[in-house]
Amino acid sequence: MKKYIFYIILALLSANSFSQGSASPYSFYGIGSLNFNGTTENRAMGRLSILTDSIHMNFRNPASFTGNDLKAFNNEGRLVKFTVSVGNTDINFKTDNTTGKSSTTSFDYLGLSVPMGKFGMGFGLMPHSSVGYKLESLDVDDLIKYKYSGKGGLNKVLLGFAYQFSESFAAGVNFDYNFGNIQNNAVEFLYDVNLDPLDYHSREANRSDLSGFSYNLGLTFKPMISDLIQLHSAFTYAPNYNLNSENNRTFSSIVINSTGEEFPINNIDVNLESLGLKKTNLSMPSKTSIGLGIGKLRKWFIGTEYTFVKTSVFKSDLINIDNSSYEDASTISLGGFFIPEFSSFNSSLKRFVYRSGIYFEKTGLIINNQSIKELGMTFGLGVPVGSMFSNLNFALEVGKRGTTDANLVEEKFMNLKMSLSLNDRWFVKRKYN
Repeated sequence: MKKYIFYIILALLSANSFSQGSASPYSFYGIGSLNFNGTTENRAMGRLSILTDSIHMNFRNPASFTGNDLKAFNNEGRLVKFTVSVGNTDINFKTDNTTGKSSTTSFDYLGLSVPMGKFGMGFGLMPHSSVGYKLESLDVDDLIKYKYSGKGGLNKVLLGFAYQFSESFAAGVNFDYNFGNIQNNAVEFLYDVNLDPLDYHSREANRSDLSGFSYNLGLTFKPMISDLIQLHSAFTYAPNYNLNSENNRTFSSIVINSTGEEFPINNIDVNLESLGLKKTNLSMPSKTSIGLGIGKLRKWFIGTEYTFVKTSVFKSDLINIDNSSYEDASTISLGGFFIPEFSSFNSSLKRFVYRSGIYFEKTGLIINNQSIKELGMTFGLGVPVGSMFSNLNFALEVGKRGTTDANLVEEKFMNLKMSLSLNDRWFVKRKYN
């Protein structure tokens, strides 16, 4: 018990040490780049989240928080599951006339699932969206006209409950509290008649503090087709909801030194109350997913999933960018895993879990009349560690987002994720007094 308390404290420190990670110019729009709110194991299978089992958490389907008692324990209980993950993202940017690269490290999630008879409870903390960009535009003389930068994002805390109705059917619900802030800055560079930069430039700084509640419903149906072959099906639905946004805007005259640091000379706070923009709402879209798969117990699994997000309803009274709009988003995933020999005692390599998958996503963002799409391939490895079915998981994701058409940016990215999934029995009935 003490060692698991240590791991939880270590994970909480890790959560404070890592921030939301994004360097994508597409995080300029809306509430930023949406993170994949699934586990490393999900990500390694093409972002497939229909699979639920007794030793891994699944944040995307709350029905996964419960399950059948384990035969390994004489059908007398299930494991308490704890998981934490961090990751690194490398992106190569390309436009019609330039290239660039970036690297960011981030905290991905922290979770705990506790069995309670036929009930189950789950807790999770994760970043939901990330803002992190630095952009600039040039004038007709190829001088910097504007510089844009942003940071922040939206975080999510979830508390979920599930119930096992039968051997094959479970249902659950997640209650989410969303919170965070987004900061956007725009600097206008000014020049004299000789095209030399002036001593002072102007800056507009915007900050929005976001908060709001949402929920997510989930179902799993996993009948046995034969003694070892199992059918997996899952359904989740999250209705649309509103985020409350409290906004501030400041205009400043600034001086920029040789290293690019900005020093404000004076500040003017805009009275957003009089404009009706001090407190606004963001209309967030509903999300539906359905998936189907088949697998052999403790050997292999393959499945597919379709996710639909009603992104076209996204609306903000404060965020209004002329060259952008939103359409409905969707994702198609295909993936699975393979275990050479789950119960091997001679070779630990045979007990490794090998995962892979592919996905195609229409993000829902339209810029300069171009629909922004994403394609990715994933590979993963699960390594057994210690006792009680604990494991260390890795996922590698490579893909492409965006396009160089219409003066846009194409991103080629590589995500490397690592998670630790710990399992233990906390509640054991006494057989003898």
